[in-house]
Amino acid sequence: MTIQCDIVTQERTVFSQQVASVSLPGTEGRMGILPNHSALLATLDFGDVWIRHPDGEEEHFAIGGGYAEVQPDKVVILADSAEQAEEIDLERAEKARERAQKAMETGVVDDPDRYAQIQASLMRAQIRLDVGRKHAGRRRRELATGAMPPRRDEE
Repeated sequence: MTIQCDIVTQERTVFSQQVASVSLPGTEGRMGILPNHSALLATLDFGDVWIRHPDGEEEHFAIGGGYAEVQPDKVVILADSAEQAEEIDLERAEKARERAQKAMETGVVDDPDRYAQIQASLMRAQIRLDVGRKHAGRRRRELATGAMPPRRDEE
């Protein structure tokens, strides 16, 4: 038994497949979604979305907040930002985290809107780093063993 899962941002559809389960970082805590789940609308926090495929394989995505609409046969994640773990450029994410950290330290406290933007940038960069680092070794192992074909940009 499966459930359709779509992860969508303003720019693109990041993921769209039938899956066995989904684990989401809700603002009130982590949520597990299985087929035939009760209808639900939830706000999402910055965090790691786990997708389990019917064959048991997992995929991970870094998201920067958003909303999830759950129906018995479908989960739609409307994310402010989303990136598959294997797509994350760790060097770029580290530079973004450093820039945001430096901006936080330079004293933008007098402008609450700017402070909130920088804080969100810092959180987004940190979750990208956490998810990317956690799952980077898996991709290298799969490529080394031939279990996974290279991405188009690696050919």
